[in-house]
Amino acid sequence: MKKLKILLDCILSCKIWLLCILGLNLSFIFFAWIAYSEALSDLRLLMLFVSAGVMIIPLISLVRQQLRIHRAFCLFLSEPDPETEELLWENVPRTERSRIRLLGEHLRKAQNFMENQATMIADYEDYIENWAHEIKKPLSLMTLMLDNRKDEMSPLVRKRMIYVRDQARHNVEQVLYFSRLGVVHKDYYWEPLPLLSLCREAAADNASLLEEAGFSINFHGADISVVTDKKGLIFILSQLISNSVKYSGKNPQPSMDFSIHTDSENRKICLCVRDNGQGIPSSDLPFIFDKGFTGGRGSCFSRSTGMGLYLVEKMARDLAISIQVHSQPNQGTEFYLNFPQV
Repeated sequence: MKKLKILLDCILSCKIWLLCILGLNLSFIFFAWIAYSEALSDLRLLMLFVSAGVMIIPLISLVRQQLRIHRAFCLFLSEPDPETEELLWENVPRTERSRIRLLGEHLRKAQNFMENQATMIADYEDYIENWAHEIKKPLSLMTLMLDNRKDEMSPLVRKRMIYVRDQARHNVEQVLYFSRLGVVHKDYYWEPLPLLSLCREAAADNASLLEEAGFSINFHGADISVVTDKKGLIFILSQLISNSVKYSGKNPQPSMDFSIHTDSENRKICLCVRDNGQGIPSSDLPFIFDKGFTGGRGSCFSRSTGMGLYLVEKMARDLAISIQVHSQPNQGTEFYLNFPQV
């Protein structure tokens, strides 16, 4: 098939020369018919044979040359070093050799640039991951101090320090989970887990954030088991809790509700996370899972980075959880996490 395509391309590229040869042969036949009309029938086969040879032999040679050029060009694209460039340079027509030199220089510059960028990105990722692991040491020391020295500090100071520690831990978790997005092999551990209990655990992990904002937490429905990864789901719930705290607005009685129900028709288990905060404008809803998107309300908060819901959507996709969002300004937000029934 490839040879047939190359043959067709060669015929189309040489159609001017083929038409000239055909016209020249027709002219000879016409003049031979005028001069030697009696002998024309004897020379007819010989002239057809010579004409076919004049056209077919160069075409076969051209097709073989194009095949060599194609192989050399594919090799050159996969590894544009001077050796493969020289091999391609020897096979292409002379009119194309200067272009091959320019193409080789351009590809080598682009390849060097990409290699340097890849090295810089890898170094940056290693630095960020090492930093995230190193920052856990002072956080652990802070936790140890808060547990062992609570009698030496006032309850208000201790409460504020726990709040700061949890905020720092929350940001470090974001960095670590973001660094895991591009990893091919991820250490998810799938097991049946009670969904409502995981919601309580996520709320307990973020207790300082919720207490500081004055949130009341409510749980509804049966504690149905779902097959998922515990750390990944806790991270999703923590991000949703942090988002609700961040955008609770001036509500004097902020609250969050976790409710579970089963959709037997679609064989799904649905977890609804609802708050009574300031909500999301309808113009922002299509973009809330985009990386770095903060929307109109995000510009009012210096802490908004637009990464929380982006990571939630990526992690949910890995865990086979579909997410739906319903929200109206000043009427709260509802996140629906749909788990497949296994």
